[in-house]
Amino acid sequence: MSGGNGPRRVRRLGELTWPEVAALAGHSVLVVPVGSTEQHGPHLPFTVDTEIAQALAERLAAAREWVVLAPPVHYGSSGEHAGFPGTLSIGRAATELLLTELGRSADAFAAVAFVSGHGGNAVPVRRAVARLRDEGRRAHFWEPAGDGGDSHAGRAETSAMLALRPAAVHQERAAAGETRPLPALLPQLRRGGLRAVTANGVLGDPRGAGADGGRELLDTWAASLLTASEAWRPPAPGH
Repeated sequence: MSGGNGPRRVRRLGELTWPEVAALAGHSVLVVPVGSTEQHGPHLPFTVDTEIAQALAERLAAAREWVVLAPPVHYGSSGEHAGFPGTLSIGRAATELLLTELGRSADAFAAVAFVSGHGGNAVPVRRAVARLRDEGRRAHFWEPAGDGGDSHAGRAETSAMLALRPAAVHQERAAAGETRPLPALLPQLRRGGLRAVTANGVLGDPRGAGADGGRELLDTWAASLLTASEAWRPPAPGH
């Protein structure tokens, strides 16, 4: 907040010109929301991970004057969902390369930070960040903490979407999927993908999800992101 006049205007790369970026990039962090386009059960849209990453990155940009918000990355590593029509995955190697090249091209900024909303992106994003750091660049990564028994299209993601975009949620179609903890499912998942462990594409139980719980969850994730971002703060102008 600033001066009691409401939320600070988010600085969006898509709304700036190159001279404007040139004036601020050296003391700004470029924040890139990273999501996926993958099935989320019979009741949620394919864009859940991207929408959550975008919403959290928006909150960060509104709270940190040194953040510039990049357009989101809509595709990631989602091969485990290939058994469900509509999932679009570019795989781990391509995701890592894509984010590495994005980080390299952001050299005008003091740093680049990837805010990921998809657990399947964790390995390639971490590898991209490690490579960028090895090259002497400042790069960061954050993802929300999850529940191993409610890891995909369950109560958490359904509640978050009810808070963000309720018209996209078909609650009448919500049904429990596989509710065993994720670690217990990994051998089957690695062999046959999500389709081998859940017929409806859900890991968890979305029944009982609600917008109030979604707002609380988003607040919790946003607070965690804000705390993590303190380590990303760039030098102030003139330093």
